[in-house]
Amino acid sequence: MSENIQYVRDIVEGKLERPNIAKLLDFKIIDYCEGCTTVEIEIDERLFNPMNTVHGGVFCDIADAAMGLSFLTTLKNNETFTSIDLRITFLRSVREGKLTASSKIVKRGKRLGYMECEIWNEKKKLVAKASSTCMVLQKE
Repeated sequence: MSENIQYVRDIVEGKLERPNIAKLLDFKIIDYCEGCTTVEIEIDERLFNPMNTVHGGVFCDIADAAMGLSFLTTLKNNETFTSIDLRITFLRSVREGKLTASSKIVKRGKRLGYMECEIWNEKKKLVAKASSTCMVLQKE
């Protein structure tokens, strides 16, 4: 098992602290494998925009986290990465319940990876779709 998959496993099992953004927004990794990750967030009013629906940035954060973790699980121990783009389409507003962001790698090359993510509400309705491209970097 790679160090990066072990890192994700240790977070899920509570052996390591969640990343700061996960603690700030209180989302959790609920599933993972090599090249895929699912995160979940419970909705409350602190995540609302002025229209009393979940702010679009929250959708972006959980999609970016899921896709980034998916890419992380494919890296060699001497590699890190950066996102080079993020695109999201909002399909439905959300006011309550839970959001689940499931991501998978669609194409992984030597230097770049392309991921897609679907975000679902508690009623199993698709509320947003996102995609991202990440670039492999060497650790210093």
